[in-house]
Amino acid sequence: MTGRRRTRSTFLPRFLRFTRPLRASALSAGAFVACASLAAGCGIVPGTTGGSGDDPIVVMTWAPEGTGATNKPGMPAFARAYARWVNAHGGLSGRKLTVLTCNDHNDGVDAAQCARRAVKEKAVAVIGSYSQHSESFLPPLEGAGIPYIGGYGVTNDEFTSPLSYPVNGGQPALLAGLGKELAPTCGPVTLVRPDTIAGDALPAMLDAGLKAGGHEGSDDQRAAEDATEYSAQAETALKRTAGDTSEPGCVVPALGDRTSTFMDSFRRSREDHPSVRTATVLGSVDQTVINSTGGAASPFEGAYVTGWYPVASDSRWDAMKKVISEQAFSDTRIDAADTGVQTTWIAYTVFRQVVESLGGGEVTADSVRGALDDGLKVTTGGLTPTLRWEFSDKLASIGFPRLVNADVTLQTVQQGRLVAAKNGFVDMTTTLENADVD
Repeated sequence: MTGRRRTRSTFLPRFLRFTRPLRASALSAGAFVACASLAAGCGIVPGTTGGSGDDPIVVMTWAPEGTGATNKPGMPAFARAYARWVNAHGGLSGRKLTVLTCNDHNDGVDAAQCARRAVKEKAVAVIGSYSQHSESFLPPLEGAGIPYIGGYGVTNDEFTSPLSYPVNGGQPALLAGLGKELAPTCGPVTLVRPDTIAGDALPAMLDAGLKAGGHEGSDDQRAAEDATEYSAQAETALKRTAGDTSEPGCVVPALGDRTSTFMDSFRRSREDHPSVRTATVLGSVDQTVINSTGGAASPFEGAYVTGWYPVASDSRWDAMKKVISEQAFSDTRIDAADTGVQTTWIAYTVFRQVVESLGGGEVTADSVRGALDDGLKVTTGGLTPTLRWEFSDKLASIGFPRLVNADVTLQTVQQGRLVAAKNGFVDMTTTLENADVD
């Protein structure tokens, strides 16, 4: 395909390598150690935001709402509910929590405005947020030394910036985990992904998992990220995977919000072809999408899905559900099965432990960052492994120095519900270390 539109870089583009320059505001792996103090010489001015004493602790959560693309209204809505719940139970270390929210409208200018507002309002952290515009929001945060805790994992900079503290493994871990799971039981595998620079990163991650399981790489099929139907792409994918093989082929759509549109076309086309299996990743589908596309009659019925966390019915989510029940039971934007809401809960769990670790001392952007950088170990009630961020973690060699949690879960859709297909987590660190990212 020629004349491809150049889009902003999301989902960890393949050009992100430490052998090539990163953008000016990002630090290379070698610079992480040199900047361990996060001093002004690294472009970060410590202690410029925050407060002490009896002042409220101010943080921000942002996400796009009301746009024609990806929307995550549940994330800021849950953050506000969390603040109400915390304050009703004595605050954080006795101090009131104030949560500012912002709509980035899936727009770089608005994302930068959200970040500048966080600086102006003296937020000590941006927590549990979603934005595709890290090139716009990170420079203001880095300039003020404000940490970005528990972003959704949608941009490359979330896994490179020393001010980013991700709680999941983003798209790389999901695709690698899916490939490894599909390898023993799939015939030919076709990945249907966006025809963008962002999408160019995805085949290497899926193939890393397939090859780890002894399977050949996938067929890479590009598709427009904003199409209203995908009949031609569905036909092509079926022809590639529904051949005469001992194992049925597998089609893996990873088109974000357009995955459900592809699956609608795929459902109509598959009747004329031999049986194939489908599989995808959270972020391209979650329980809310399955519900909106027919539940048990959804085209996702029977599909494998890799996720970052346990299924929504797991008892480890009970604490989050209690917050929703007490403070947001009637807010239809907040769904306990929404991966964005779940990520926001985990991010605020991290922040709460950071504040508690300060022992009643000052809560500023500098002290929050310092606690995280000094090796604080954070537990999340079993929703993730114990989290600890270092300046350059195991996956720095392939360009992901801040990726500290490469665990994934395997789920499947049964009778319209996402349920666990395998108990526990699978660590994809070694698989990702062997990914062919050149």
